[in-house]
Amino acid sequence: MSTILNYEEEVITQAQNRRATVEFITIVNDLWYDKSIELVLFRNPLVDKRASEVLNLINYAKEFVSKPISIYDALDIAKAIQQIDLPSSKLDIGKLAYECHLSTKKCEDKIAFVSNKLKGATESEDIQPKDVVLYGLGRIGRLLARELMSKMGKGSQLRLRAIVTRGEINKEVLEKRASLLRIDSVHGDFLGTVEIDVEHNALIINGTTVHLISANNPEEIDYTKYGIKDALIIDNSGAFRDDVALARHLKAKGASKVLLTAPGKGIPNIVHGVNHKQHNPDTVDIFSAASCTTNAITPILKVLEDNFGILKGHIETIHAYTNDQNLVDNIHSKNRRGRSAALNMVITETGASAAVAKAIPALKGKLTSNAIRVPVPNGSLAILNLQLNTMVSTERVNAIIKKYALEGDLVEQIKYSLDNELVSSDIIGATAPAIFDSKSTITDKETIVIYVWYDNEYGYSHQVMRLAKHIAKVRRFTYY
Repeated sequence: MSTILNYEEEVITQAQNRRATVEFITIVNDLWYDKSIELVLFRNPLVDKRASEVLNLINYAKEFVSKPISIYDALDIAKAIQQIDLPSSKLDIGKLAYECHLSTKKCEDKIAFVSNKLKGATESEDIQPKDVVLYGLGRIGRLLARELMSKMGKGSQLRLRAIVTRGEINKEVLEKRASLLRIDSVHGDFLGTVEIDVEHNALIINGTTVHLISANNPEEIDYTKYGIKDALIIDNSGAFRDDVALARHLKAKGASKVLLTAPGKGIPNIVHGVNHKQHNPDTVDIFSAASCTTNAITPILKVLEDNFGILKGHIETIHAYTNDQNLVDNIHSKNRRGRSAALNMVITETGASAAVAKAIPALKGKLTSNAIRVPVPNGSLAILNLQLNTMVSTERVNAIIKKYALEGDLVEQIKYSLDNELVSSDIIGATAPAIFDSKSTITDKETIVIYVWYDNEYGYSHQVMRLAKHIAKVRRFTYY
C-alpha cells in the first residue's frame, strides 16, 4: 500500500514541477520580448525552451554546483527580476540561485536579494543597434542568420539587414536559400518562420526583411540603397583572408567594420573571452574570429598557463569532416583530403598551435598540432597532451577548470561536463566553444592529457556573435 501512495505522490510532484516550469518559461520569454532581459542558466539559453529541456538544465545546475537548486528557486528569482527596474541585460539565474543557497538568510527576501546583486546594472553607454551584413551563406553563415534572428528580441543589439551571395537571385534561388535556413540536417528545424519576397529579392525571417544582394566584388555594393548604414560585415565566404583583401569591404557604401569567420593574416585574431579586450574597435576596423579549434582550445590553455605554466605540448584534433573535403574519392589540392570524407579518417594539417600563440604569446613555439578528419558531420574533439611546469593531480586540474567555468572572464567559453557517457552527438547545440570532459582527465606528475569537445559550427558561431557584439559595442549588462 505504501508503494502505491508513494507513486501517487510522485505523480503529483512531477505535475507540480512541470506546472512551475511552464510558469517559469512564460516569465523568461516575457522578460526577453518585453524588456530585452535575457535569462540563462549557467550560460545555457532559456528562451524558447521546452519544460523538459529546462528541467534537464536544472538537474545539471544542481550537480555542477553541488547545491539543491530546484525549479522553484529559479521561478522565485525570475519573479523577483520581474519586479525590479532593470536595463536591457543578460542574467545568469543559475548563478543567482547558487548564491541564494550560499546566503540563505539574505535570500529570504528574494526581491531585496536580487536587487542587491544587480545593483550595478546600468544601461551601457551609447548602445545603438548595429546593422549586420553576412557576406556568404555557407554553414557558418546560415547558423549566424538563424541565431541573429532568434536572438534579436526588440532589435536593440545586432540587426541582420542583408546577405551577400554570388550569382543570380530569382524565385528558385530564394526558395532554396529559405529552405536551407528552415531545415538543417545537423541542427534541426529553425524555430521561426522564413518566407520569400520575390519582388524585393529578400527573405522575410520572423517577419523581418533581410535583403539578398548578388555581388562578385565587395567594394561595388551600395548598402545605403537598402537603408543600411555603418554596417558590420561578417565575411564567412572563405574568399578573403588577409588585411588587403578584407579592406575591400570597407570601400562599400554603408560598411564600417569587418569580421572574418576564419583565421586571418595581417589582422587581429581574436578568441572572445581571452584577448578581445586587447583590441579597441574604435581604432581597429578589421577583425578575425580565428578558427573553431582555436576557440575551443585557447580558453583551456589560458587557464592552464595562468595557473601551472605550460612547458610544451601537442594538440591532436579529431574533427568532423567539412565541405572542403570530397564526398567520394577525387582530386584535391591538399594531401589526403581528396579521399572520401564519409568513409575515411583523414590526417590533415591544422594551424591551431600557431593560432593559439596569437592569443596567448607566452605559448609561442611551445605547441605542435595535427588533425584527423573523421566521418561525422559535426562535433569535434581536441586532445591536449601537455607538460606543465609543476606537478599536478587530476583533482586539482579539474577543480581549477571548474572554477573558471563557474566564475570569471571565461564562463561563456568553458562548459564543465560531468557526464560519464559524453559522446560527440551530445555536444551539438552547445553555445560554449569548449566543453571540458572532466571524466577523461589524465595526469602523471607534470604531464596531463585533457579532452575538450566542441560543436565546430554552433559553438563557434556563438563566439563570432560575442565578438561581433564587442566590435559593434552593443554588449549589454551581464551578470554571470
